[in-house]
Amino acid sequence: MKSAVVVFPGSNCDRDLAVALGQVTGRDPVMLWHRETEIPEGTDIIAVPGGFSYGDYLRSGAMAARSPIMRAVSDAAARGVAVLGICNGFQILTEAGLLPGALMRNAGLSFVCRDVKLTVGTSQSIFTNRYEAGETVTFPVAHHDGNFTADSETLDRLEGEGRVAFRYAESVNGSARHIAGILNDAGNVLGMMPHPERVIEAAHGKTDGRRLFEGLLQTVKA
Repeated sequence: MKSAVVVFPGSNCDRDLAVALGQVTGRDPVMLWHRETEIPEGTDIIAVPGGFSYGDYLRSGAMAARSPIMRAVSDAAARGVAVLGICNGFQILTEAGLLPGALMRNAGLSFVCRDVKLTVGTSQSIFTNRYEAGETVTFPVAHHDGNFTADSETLDRLEGEGRVAFRYAESVNGSARHIAGILNDAGNVLGMMPHPERVIEAAHGKTDGRRLFEGLLQTVKA
């Protein structure tokens, strides 16, 4: 599997994500600077990492969403290429219009950094096929603007179409209906606030995130 990690000024989880992809796929990803305009031919997955792109000025992810590389990411997603956005990456994907809704300031108005329990919302996606629907997993979170919000019609559609990938087992940041991660309507774009790349090996204390990358690898290679 050929992967790529997009890097913006202020990204700080790009190396974590690159290591996770490299360990699972056996091949180091291409690192794409935000000013680039093309995705390398044959790329199977594009990952948008966490961090504080452009210092989170204006709104988290708002400036990064207008970087030249994101036009190429949008085009690739439209062709069916898998796109994974984690934390700030989720914020960027919503700002770029690849996912519905928005990520607002946490309800408690404070930065949240800890392990959280999640419920798997669906096993019927290229990202979650190694999990069981309803299964509880533990991923870390580290965000200030992780409060997912959308209008009731959008929330109903996400739930009705099986596009809620993960939910918080308990309220962490005030997200509507405890949503922690969502899929686009085609199922090839996932945005999530928790960090699966930080729990992929035993040295991390947990390996719950590894299955996300393994399932994606298996699906893309099939």
